[in-house]
Amino acid sequence: MNTAVLVAVGDELLSGIRREGNCARLAWILHDAGWRVLRMEVAPDDLSRVVEILERWVGKTELLVLSGGLGPTHDDKTRFALAKYLGCGLAVDNALYDRVAGRYRGTSLEEPIEGSRPLQGLIPVDSKGVYNPAGSALGIHFERSGTKVWSFPGVPFEFTAMVKQEIVPLLSQQEGNAARTWRSLSVVGVPESRAAKRMADVIADERLHISILPSFGLVEFVIRGEPSLVESAVRTARERFKDDALPEGCVTLPEAVLATGREKGLTLSCAESCTGGLMGAALTEVPGSSAVFMGSAVVYGNEVKKKLLGVDGTLLDQYGAVSGPCAESMARGALALYETSLAVAVTGVAGPDGGSPEKPVGTVWFAMASRNGDAVESRSFTRRLEGGRDLVRERAVRAALTAAWRHFNSHQPAD
Repeated sequence: MNTAVLVAVGDELLSGIRREGNCARLAWILHDAGWRVLRMEVAPDDLSRVVEILERWVGKTELLVLSGGLGPTHDDKTRFALAKYLGCGLAVDNALYDRVAGRYRGTSLEEPIEGSRPLQGLIPVDSKGVYNPAGSALGIHFERSGTKVWSFPGVPFEFTAMVKQEIVPLLSQQEGNAARTWRSLSVVGVPESRAAKRMADVIADERLHISILPSFGLVEFVIRGEPSLVESAVRTARERFKDDALPEGCVTLPEAVLATGREKGLTLSCAESCTGGLMGAALTEVPGSSAVFMGSAVVYGNEVKKKLLGVDGTLLDQYGAVSGPCAESMARGALALYETSLAVAVTGVAGPDGGSPEKPVGTVWFAMASRNGDAVESRSFTRRLEGGRDLVRERAVRAALTAAWRHFNSHQPAD
């Protein structure tokens, strides 16, 4: 299997000011192509540290990609580190930079782009400049001791464009990966330890490489190996998690809800209190969501619950907004408002304040309302969700979408 090492350079990444995403995105591309990523590292804007990384990995991996440190400011030191490692000087690649500058002629950026030429066009003389189709800093490429080294700017859209231009074609040319493939299967409602135990014999097969990726309420199996073995493992997993495995091609719950709703001709609406629209946001991240998802009513105040969804004020006085009766009334109201097959409601105490001994922070009520002929049926359930405010809200969305998917999945079309 081909191997790669990915390095993100930048003090802002080590301080937490910015999150690293470039290497993570490239790792996924490499993984999809059957490559093995040996290491992902974050390095400071320090010349000697970058040189040390080059000395450590060149000759030990087939691909080494660096992100960041090629800008026009004092802390951009990657090009100088590459020159020191190669033992050569630097020179401006004017011919290549002319292509970059030409894109900006006649615009307000023409002058600053041209002013950056002495630095952003500078590359080690023993390397090759790489055209930047989305920005102004040239990339750098060289090969030594069997390792292909690329250095790209750290601006995400520039990095992505240069990966597409330089790395993706390389992956399609490599031999030796075609005999291996990978598949992903997600399971809901089964704890990680129980899911792993149920697949113990498959995991023990040394011909396969299986990663288990748990998150709240969901476990993803990523299975890699020879195509026939991978397909057999996936079939086994689907048999053993018959009622809990998300549909083919669906990794996330929103994808599963929408795919199953589309398949069965069902529609969905939401009524959200403590989640503040996060359910609707999660669903609409998936392209084509409007075929199933009709809308979400975000109702925090009790008066809004009454006016928009028709929640009975007497019910609120008796049980409170965080209760099963309120959640069911919200769901029934959304069902009528959006005229959908199913409505899911969420109301709870996300925190950090607002809890009580009877309803501590993390108490969340869920409800579903659906049509059965001319009648409307509803049911509610509660969960005590751990974590801070953001985590409670995220977990509430997961729990609500799990309930929606299970409802859709069990739906039997009318004769």
